[in-house]
Amino acid sequence: MQKYGGSSVADLPKLGQVAEQIAATKAAGHDVVVVVSAMGKTTEELLALAKRAAEKPDEGPGEPPRRELDMLVSTGERVSMSLLSIAMHARGLDAISFTGSQSGIITTDKHFDARIVEVRPHRIEEELEKGKVVIVAGYQGMSRNREITTLGRGGSDTTAVALAAALDATRCEIYSDVDGVYSADPNTILDAKHLPEVDYSMLAEMAESGAKVLNAQAVQWARENKIEVRARKTGDASDTARETIVSSDAPKTRAIVRRPNLALVRARAAATTMLLEAADAAGLPMFDIAIAGTNVVATAPLDNVPDFERVKADINRAGIEGLVLGAGVGAVSVVGADVGSDPGVVAKALDALPSTPMMVTSSPMRITCVLHDMGLEDAERAWHDALVEDTKPVD
Repeated sequence: MQKYGGSSVADLPKLGQVAEQIAATKAAGHDVVVVVSAMGKTTEELLALAKRAAEKPDEGPGEPPRRELDMLVSTGERVSMSLLSIAMHARGLDAISFTGSQSGIITTDKHFDARIVEVRPHRIEEELEKGKVVIVAGYQGMSRNREITTLGRGGSDTTAVALAAALDATRCEIYSDVDGVYSADPNTILDAKHLPEVDYSMLAEMAESGAKVLNAQAVQWARENKIEVRARKTGDASDTARETIVSSDAPKTRAIVRRPNLALVRARAAATTMLLEAADAAGLPMFDIAIAGTNVVATAPLDNVPDFERVKADINRAGIEGLVLGAGVGAVSVVGADVGSDPGVVAKALDALPSTPMMVTSSPMRITCVLHDMGLEDAERAWHDALVEDTKPVD
């Protein structure tokens, strides 16, 4: 099983390189199923189009229905899957492309952030028996009500790992523009360490905290089904390529994860149940919920909330006492075994912060601070310097 992200298939030359890599894998005697994301920034461009189409005459901005967003953005992966299949045929390989629904990916009914509940890969198995390379559109599936759904940002990872489990694949290779998992984002922290091995629990916590190497739901599928996951850089598929192997017995390590695009939610503690019910009804996910004295505070990731103004208006109409709901914040987390349960580490983390956080939470494997967006990069740098041991420059 191989998965290629949007940067790996961003244009036809890159897509051709992917086709060559798949052809080499097939020539080595392996059956190959490939999951692809939309090309480059296609999903963002489609969302921007939807926003423009939703503008109301003489009234201004509107919010596109989530069902129609799923119908629209799912086309991005269909373009890349069919073009890749065409490129495979041009190289003399018999290939066939399938959408998520054709691949038997059954999901919940929730639009724009669905969860896979079952995989029935019968058509894939039939085509593999014929010797074909099967290319699957990631990020999408079909609900039991036969509605097209999408799996949230990074959902192509989930497609790949879920299919690997259903097909009893020997492993799942995740290809992107970086050669694995690092102790921080190597694009912003130049001396971030490459991590050759990461355990499932560590990667799951990193994914929940906003790391983009692997989707959180994908990590859950991999852990439950004992799928060996390897994160690699596209174009480097040799046996000696640098990679990160996800396993259950990897050595302990730490990593810093930055997560922008959050909303901060506050209300009176007495209204907590009402707040959670209103958020659920409006489609707003809530994390790190904390009740302190007379107040409840939480964060809300907005990556899979394309209609935040509509969501905000719906929650405001619920009449929740003391409600304050605003965007423009983000979080930085240190993730690692026992970091949040060691008072010394927590004290060191708080002392290293270059600015006063709006909120701090901890769990056994994580310490998270919430800050205004402008303070995130400085906090990420400070925590990496203070909390990630034996930091070395990237080769």
